Amino acid sequence: MSSGKRLPTIEPSSIKNKAKREEIFLRQKHEKAKAKRQRRLELKKEEKDNPELHEARLRENVPVTQETTREFDEAVVAADDGEVAKEEEEDEFAQYFNGQAPKVLITTTPNASKPTISFVKELVSVIPNLEYVKRGKKFSLQQIIQFCRNREYTDLIVVTEDHKEPTHVTIVHLPSGPTAHFRLTRIKGGKQISGHGRATSHYPELILNQFTTRLGHTVGRMFAALFPQVPEFQGRQAVTFHNQRDFIFFRRHRYVFRSGKRVDLQEIGPRFTLRLRWLQKGLYDPTSGEYEWTYKADLETSRRRVFL
Repeated sequence: MSSGKRLPTIEPSSIKNKAKREEIFLRQKHEKAKAKRQRRLELKKEEKDNPELHEARLRENVPVTQETTREFDEAVVAADDGEVAKEEEEDEFAQYFNGQAPKVLITTTPNASKPTISFVKELVSVIPNLEYVKRGKKFSLQQIIQFCRNREYTDLIVVTEDHKEPTHVTIVHLPSGPTAHFRLTRIKGGKQISGHGRATSHYPELILNQFTTRLGHTVGRMFAALFPQVPEFQGRQAVTFHNQRDFIFFRRHRYVFRSGKRVDLQEIGPRFTLRLRWLQKGLYDPTSGEYEWTYKADLETSRRRVFL
């Protein structure tokens, strides 16, 4: 018997019997998936017969994400902004994009714990020309900065810890700054990554993603100044700093060529996340230093507002 009328949909939440409620819910879920799959197949057939439908769908089907709906910011740098390009040709990082090799020193808080030392060793394998020096109890950060300046280091990295876990990273660009301080989270060593690759001593290719504001350009160029700007492609290694909503995700991969037709990425590690806490003009000065930007909780008026 068929009246041609569609039966009303039963709401599983209105069924008191638990077993029956789960049965109805799973049945409806299966039917929805089946209808969705059938619709995709029909759409695929229609687009195969008419390619213009496929192109029109791709144009209109723009995903709504926090990146695509971010608030307008005057600090965002346009690709053709000649003023910013001119400034970057003369800024404190320009010489490293013109061939000068970086020389970087890394240290920790005094009496650093094993997890912090392990993280530092991972960074030594990532950044070429990076030298680790164990920090003594009597040396302040200002003394270490002067030590590095006297020996012509181009950057200083300091990893600090809390409760015997690495929690912050400070990067001091030498000889005259700037200084950036980051919160460090979600650390995972290379050996903890399933199927990880093995690193080589080749200079990696550097990839910086979505550092779009003036502040983001400064932070991105600070990261870039740590690496030689002459990647050795035969090593097939790539280091990525990916900024998403002001969280900077670090990854290191190697290219794996399959049968000359396909290229895969194999992660080497480590992986971790950084978040900028403050950026100070000049060298580190906790008492009278001038801060270019400082994180404050009241700045986060919206999840669609970003600063990098």
